[in-house]
Amino acid sequence: MELFDVYDKNRIKTGRTMVRGEQSGDGYLRAVVHICIISGEGEMLIQQRQSSRKSWADMWDVSVGGGVLSGETPCQAAEREAHEELGLKIDFSRMRPALTVNFVHGFDDYFIVRADPDISSLKLQQEEVKDAKWASRDEIFSMIDDGSFIPYHKSLIDLIFQMKDHADARKLH
Repeated sequence: MELFDVYDKNRIKTGRTMVRGEQSGDGYLRAVVHICIISGEGEMLIQQRQSSRKSWADMWDVSVGGGVLSGETPCQAAEREAHEELGLKIDFSRMRPALTVNFVHGFDDYFIVRADPDISSLKLQQEEVKDAKWASRDEIFSMIDDGSFIPYHKSLIDLIFQMKDHADARKLH
């Protein structure tokens, strides 16, 4: 059972928690992190969600994503999720999200990481991740069009690619 902190519209913790999958009620929101790993060639590492997932089963998604657990900061959640889903150890302690997108039930923090991990060395979390591969911006757009990629706004995907050299994008060696 995963617990999430509940926030108000100003992103202040309310002192309440919610169980994963539970509706938080009007005016109560949760935090989610996404990590977009962009290679030196300018491609994004994308993952395919497992068939057993309750939402977006079998669909392709950005590199990593997940909820911020109760008591975690977004940076701690990003570190945990990168390790759990792909087996990558990334230090987010000196980073902040490159951008935050508000959605109906919370806040999506997007971290952009410049790195070239070898796909064959990834340790995919079998319960959540079916596959991983590199894809260009245009390939992701085509996948959104054909329904195989989670239907993000193309302008968001484009912005992530444009921000790959942003000051808050972390380069890993």
